[in-house]
Amino acid sequence: MLFAIIIAVLGAPRVPAPTVDDGQTFDVVVYGGTSAGIAAAVQADRMGKSVVVVSPDVHLGGLSSGGLGWTDSGRKDGIGGISREFYHRVWQKYQEPDAWRWQSRDDYGNKGQGTPAIDGENRTMWIFEPHIAEAVFEDLVADHDIPVVRDAWLDRNAGVEKNGNRIVRITTLDGQTFRGSMFIDATYEGDLMAAAGVSYTVGRESNAQYGETLNGVQKKRAVSHQFDFPVDPYVTPGDPSSGLLPLIHDEDPGLDGEADHRLQAYCFRMCLTDHPENRVPFAKPEGYDPNQYELLRRYLQSGFKGVFNKFDPIPNRKTDTNNHGAFSTDNIGMNYDYPEASYERRREIIAEHEQYQKGLMYFLANDPDIPDDIRSKATSYGLSRDEFTDNDHWPHQIYVREARRMVSDFVMTERHLRGIDATPDSVGMGSYNMDSHNVQRYVDENGHARNEGDIQISPGGPYQISYRALVPKEEECANLVVPVCLSSSHIAYGSIRMEPVFMILGQSAATGAVLAIDHDTSVQEIPADALRDRLLQDGQVLDLPDSTSNRPNVSFQSSELDGIVIDDEEAELVGNWGISSALRPFVDLGYRHDHHEGKGTKAATYHAALEPGSYEVRIAYAPSSNRATNVPILIHHAEGQTALTVNQRQSPAGPGPFQSLGTFRFDGESRVEVRNEGTNGHVILDAVQFLPR
Repeated sequence: MLFAIIIAVLGAPRVPAPTVDDGQTFDVVVYGGTSAGIAAAVQADRMGKSVVVVSPDVHLGGLSSGGLGWTDSGRKDGIGGISREFYHRVWQKYQEPDAWRWQSRDDYGNKGQGTPAIDGENRTMWIFEPHIAEAVFEDLVADHDIPVVRDAWLDRNAGVEKNGNRIVRITTLDGQTFRGSMFIDATYEGDLMAAAGVSYTVGRESNAQYGETLNGVQKKRAVSHQFDFPVDPYVTPGDPSSGLLPLIHDEDPGLDGEADHRLQAYCFRMCLTDHPENRVPFAKPEGYDPNQYELLRRYLQSGFKGVFNKFDPIPNRKTDTNNHGAFSTDNIGMNYDYPEASYERRREIIAEHEQYQKGLMYFLANDPDIPDDIRSKATSYGLSRDEFTDNDHWPHQIYVREARRMVSDFVMTERHLRGIDATPDSVGMGSYNMDSHNVQRYVDENGHARNEGDIQISPGGPYQISYRALVPKEEECANLVVPVCLSSSHIAYGSIRMEPVFMILGQSAATGAVLAIDHDTSVQEIPADALRDRLLQDGQVLDLPDSTSNRPNVSFQSSELDGIVIDDEEAELVGNWGISSALRPFVDLGYRHDHHEGKGTKAATYHAALEPGSYEVRIAYAPSSNRATNVPILIHHAEGQTALTVNQRQSPAGPGPFQSLGTFRFDGESRVEVRNEGTNGHVILDAVQFLPR
């Protein structure tokens, strides 16, 4: 029994890895012990090649074993190969009675993110504790006798030796050397890629660069994890001369859609528990300053109650605690120099994030100004005593949501995810929302604190990911594959960057690398049919019938429609409107909806400059059974105002998504208002069209 308890706390005993001789040559060298790195190494071994994992980290699995147990998976049927095998092995771990130490299986239930946590039919489990995930990764390398060299940090200045456009060997800071025929950079930072001279970018591209709509600065669209109440940002409320509170930028946030250098926020995915016997109370961190959280104090006192909305339950009365709300675990604006920073500077950034987050939890549990209901609930939680036991129960991996991104001959963009542009040579699928966390906090035009950058928009279905996005330009490096910091725009990466997808891409990257050896060619020139056939043989899912690439593109382009069309992008909005493209048809790239919330507080006004005359006014919407039947619309015209309602459950009369509202005379200025007051379902905003009559 004692041995079972030890395993439950620490995971399975680590089997000593095979020894590695200095300078030994491998078929495949994987740099990075992330989930993608382990999947890549396992695939290389299964394809009969010698492989080594050179890991800067001691613990294997990256975020998958670092606290992210509430899997951001999207469509489960798009997950195949070694990635699905990982979740099957997790399921196997939880079939053991000793796995349920602090909670019974029945008490846990089966709540997951969109699908059941435990899928008995497919023998997979998508929600899990960190130590269970780490044990699975250790099992994978032990089962395949894969050597893992831990705490081995690439010499980023002089540790990559190349012969022409090929890497010959890499050297770590402690002097170890690893030769290989092929290399895989599976790190979250892309350090090997950068040191090898491969092109990359950091930050957000402009919308114009790749013909996107969700890239660059996002003020207008940043409606989630936003301040629901006005909060004063100044040290002395109402006095700008007193200076800004901590964690608020004094810079202009930029123009919507323009490029910048900034990154979505990082955090730690804490594993918390409310079980008294396993709970470690939140301690006051060294250097704790309650003034760092003054903005949150004011927000809570204004009425915010969402502190615990992302304490997502994982087995044994634990949580995967993620950011939620305008001021939470995301340390907004404090990570901009992380991707390019030295190891020493990165450690400083990580330490600052740790202090911020530990201080946040101590603040919520102890500050006398916190509302009693929130403070008492925060006090009931603490760190899980049986997780991260060698790091004071704190996660060993910070959530690097985005760092460097390769720039290759092919770049995955929003257009590929939505199915507007074709995606060649699929090696796996993604399906999660195009998701960027907030990037900066600033003072808006009303003198209130405001967040910028949060985007959560569906691509419209599962989508393919191209092998071409995993390989550099051939002239830069012919024997390197990059499954994590792949060639992608910021907003496309926001969907791709999920742990199940990284494992998918790690396996596909290794397949490409091995085929390059077998065909004596570069990773760029491997036969596409051989790659596809091997991936399918190994259980990868390369397409689904309802993927965006297979769906008819029935959206309407405003630039191609008759008359004058004002899309929801150009409307003057009041209140927080969600953005979607889940149902077609729609105009341009999607539509807005009111979440069926905040009735009477949300409105949109469409302004159009018209030549005097009569115009038919049409409104576009995508119908559904959850829509409102009584959407109020007010048309301002030359004769005054006309009020009417539209039933958005009924299909528009057409053409396409448009419903006619009648013909009216305008003297130049026109205005159409849509409100959600008194409505009995979701209110949809799309385009308004004015046709001369």
